[in-house]
Amino acid sequence: MTPPATPAAIAPTADVTLGSVAGATPATTPTPAVGPARGGLLVLVGMLLVAVNLRAAVTSLGALLDEIRVGLGLSGAMAGVVTTLPTVAFAGLGALTPWLVRRWAAPRVLVLAMIALTAGQVLRAATGSAAVFVLTSALALAGIAVANILLPMLVKQHFPHRTGLVTGAYTMALTVGTTVAAASAVPVAHAFGSWRAGLGVWAGLAALAVVPWVPLALRARAARRAADRSAAPTAVVAAPARVRPERTRLGWAMAVYFGAQSLSGYAIMGWLAQLFRDAGYRPEAAGLLLAGVTALGVPVALMMPTLAGRLATLRPLVLGLTAFSTVAYVGLALAPRGLAPLWVLLLALGQGAFPLILTTIGLRARTPEGTVALSAFAQSTGYVIAALGPLLVGILYGATGGWTAPIGFLLVALAVQTIAGMVIARPRYIEDER
Repeated sequence: MTPPATPAAIAPTADVTLGSVAGATPATTPTPAVGPARGGLLVLVGMLLVAVNLRAAVTSLGALLDEIRVGLGLSGAMAGVVTTLPTVAFAGLGALTPWLVRRWAAPRVLVLAMIALTAGQVLRAATGSAAVFVLTSALALAGIAVANILLPMLVKQHFPHRTGLVTGAYTMALTVGTTVAAASAVPVAHAFGSWRAGLGVWAGLAALAVVPWVPLALRARAARRAADRSAAPTAVVAAPARVRPERTRLGWAMAVYFGAQSLSGYAIMGWLAQLFRDAGYRPEAAGLLLAGVTALGVPVALMMPTLAGRLATLRPLVLGLTAFSTVAYVGLALAPRGLAPLWVLLLALGQGAFPLILTTIGLRARTPEGTVALSAFAQSTGYVIAALGPLLVGILYGATGGWTAPIGFLLVALAVQTIAGMVIARPRYIEDER
């Protein structure tokens, strides 16, 4: 474990984002560091509020999909588009984030992202048009896609010596937001007599996440102007070499690991309840078992990044997570009813691969610009892979009428994930593999 960070290490200036990530603004004199009391705590609070919002718009929609289909008259094809939209948006729009942060400070980008998320959730809850619903859902997901990429970069920039702890905190916040939205969307809708309330209430949480980033964005803008005024007219700082993860073995291994673990995660969210229903559980019990995977994942999300930061190699974690998932999948195939709580526990432990890969993004980059490039490539490419999970599981389930083939597919994906995990387990840096 690395020693506690000094105040200067914990909270660099807002100007650092502009200079190191954008790399386009001439500057010769660094501005004073922003201490934890002024910047670090506000950044941490802002990150946690953003993280709580990263899946609420998705899981609340899933919980209310039947009501939304009836209310908007969505066809089966349109409903399929809506459920596939998150992974498509995360893949396509997330890839634009490095371009954004090369031009504007990360706090300004996050303000716009959370405003987009807020507006998208309000508008889709208010519309009566299926087409507008899809478009406004895409707007909301665009905000999430950008925030997905930025959070690992912000950890690296502001908390370089506490990567595991801070990543664990925001991953836990993400998991809590996911669970609460999934569990409460239907009760909220029933309480207000409309699915629109259950879907739109999360816009308030997104609006709250804007608040901490406004002063940080203003501070970053002021720091940039001060740097511009103090810079010598003839002084020019060369832009840092652009990091291209798509040209490296490490970048592709990160993308495959992220994609394979997300594939299994989305397949579990989409189909596990149906598996338990087929095994004889009542719908309510099947839903609770599915919720158990997410709920048990909260402490895993908190502890996994700290464990990753302590180890010289990630091989024990990669292999341990594979073992948990393998036993869970085999158990679900052979005895889904008799030991269901045990399989749920093991699935939750196996899904610790998600906080592990988020932590590894920061551990495998030396600089904020390297982190955001690696984060964008791993997540955008990974979500393309992840989109295949629920689709192929559904195809195999429909074709065979059982769960042996779908679980076999998930075991194959787990094997691919493990191979990629062994590549990223050894300490190395994306900047060294240009």
